[in-house]
Amino acid sequence: MHALSYSETTGTPLSALGEGVDWLLAVLLDVLWGTVLDVLATLSGVRMLGFPFMQRAYLAAICIGVIGPLVGSFLVHREMAMIGDTLAHSAFAGVAAGLFVNALFSLSVPPLLTALLVAAIAALLVQMLVDYAGAYRDTSLAIVLTGSFAVGSVLVTATDGGIAVGINAYLFGSLATVSRLSAGILVAMSIVVGFVVTVAYRPLVYVTFDEVGARAAGLSVKRYNQLIAVLTAVVVVGAMQIMGVILVAAMLVIPVAATTWVGGFKRSIAAAVVAGQLATVAGVTLSYVYDVAAGGTIVLVAIAIYVVLQVGLRFRHRFVTQRFGQATTSEETQTRATPDGGQDEN
Repeated sequence: MHALSYSETTGTPLSALGEGVDWLLAVLLDVLWGTVLDVLATLSGVRMLGFPFMQRAYLAAICIGVIGPLVGSFLVHREMAMIGDTLAHSAFAGVAAGLFVNALFSLSVPPLLTALLVAAIAALLVQMLVDYAGAYRDTSLAIVLTGSFAVGSVLVTATDGGIAVGINAYLFGSLATVSRLSAGILVAMSIVVGFVVTVAYRPLVYVTFDEVGARAAGLSVKRYNQLIAVLTAVVVVGAMQIMGVILVAAMLVIPVAATTWVGGFKRSIAAAVVAGQLATVAGVTLSYVYDVAAGGTIVLVAIAIYVVLQVGLRFRHRFVTQRFGQATTSEETQTRATPDGGQDEN
């Protein structure tokens, strides 16, 4: 069981606010969440559930498995799936900037915060290029992606490789890098993303499926496009701890792609979240058991889920067609994500 004393948070250079936040995180993550997994470890005999770093990793995996497919559903149906990869490289530049500033001025700026700031700016820049510069979406994504990675590589080499070791964990992801603070930040990000999507769900769906109609109806399409871009930046930075910059875009795309056959947009999001949970939790487990990279394992599990579902759907389609004839074919083609409304969401 996790023991907690307030004295653990005192005597540090943190302000009273910082001490309060640290104490709250200890209560929520160590005492509450940790105790739940300690009990599961005792009942199941699975020792790794009792390790604090694995408890934080599982919590992060659950959050990523929710917010990745949640935001990714809007991106995939808008054919902007690659924005996740672009913002991941922007977050890399943000991490490099944070580590560079820390090394140069002997500060302790959290790299995740600089990554979030730079990724959010990059998200708005992408949308600005599309709206004002007349650039095609793939062109604007390529410009920001390559520019961000160039900035990051310059900052890494500017310190004679001094920050290269620190940045490797962000490039490839690691279970050990999920600290109490990082897990708390990710949980907070997940709550914010879930709340924003819930509040703005209807206009987001309208803009996603009918941008012209949304503009004609008086919605601020530009504002909602920017909102999706910033939410994507938040997801990317949060998932970067485990997935790594190179693979972070996968959780925005693969679970959604695996469940696009589900009828109704809300149901397809729910199915994508389930697929995301299976991929992240199983990936973290296999990563620990076989001592391999967490991010790569999660992606491979997600791809396996995609393949299994696609093969299963093909066999089901063939079986139904052979048994009941071509009359059911048109019905199966309708089992795709569609905008909310009518009987489809009931």
